Amino acid sequence: MLEHGLMLLRESFLRPIAHRGLHDAAVGRLENTAPAFEAAIAAGFGIECDLRPAGDGTPFVFHDAILGRLVDAAGPIASRSPAELSALRYREQDTPILSYSALLELTAGKAPLLVEIKSDWDAPDPRFLSAVAELSMQYRGPIALKSFDPAVMTAMRALAPDVPRGIVAGIYDGPHWWPDRIGPERAFRLSHCLEAGPAEPSFISYDVDCLPTPVTRFAREVMRLPLFAWTVRNSEQLKRAAAWADAPIFEGCDPVLA
Repeated sequence: MLEHGLMLLRESFLRPIAHRGLHDAAVGRLENTAPAFEAAIAAGFGIECDLRPAGDGTPFVFHDAILGRLVDAAGPIASRSPAELSALRYREQDTPILSYSALLELTAGKAPLLVEIKSDWDAPDPRFLSAVAELSMQYRGPIALKSFDPAVMTAMRALAPDVPRGIVAGIYDGPHWWPDRIGPERAFRLSHCLEAGPAEPSFISYDVDCLPTPVTRFAREVMRLPLFAWTVRNSEQLKRAAAWADAPIFEGCDPVLA
């Protein structure tokens, strides 16, 4: 499986990947929405997106655990039924929250999909993981799954063994790295991908501002795993990604070096 996954990644994914789609709030094209994904397809970029579960485990394309930042609704996304989520509209554009199945129908193999399964470091809903795995295996197009949580990717190894899977990481230091959920010892392990073994990842996605690190160099130069750099937002980060990674996951900038 690893060789198959590496071949697919190198053939289809080593290009600029639009973070949450090619979004631009200034023109009302919001993250993780159909217009942002359609814009990425039209520009020839790959697509990165996020998945969260509805109350019954149905996967939806949404970044935040709590509704409210982009839609006129409150509370956890996991407290809503699929019908309730589908009925919501984004504030700046009259488009719905996409289900994962709707996203797959929209892209239809026209762009590589790099799909992050969101985790809050609790045991994920098994219905959610099973649905993500089933839909991903049925999809006829280039697709890969990733998560910050190695346990999620270990589950995907069993549920969707033929879908390439990756670990998302960075240097876990500071208040934005879930200090209330991850202690210093685990932060060290996650920073250096020391929990990645059981998942048998076929790629790594690493914080661009932390590159290079010994583990990213080992993964890329010795293990020959593709390395994605996230999230590239300016020319300096783009230069760092070009030097130390295989493809940038970008937003708000021209992803091609002059």
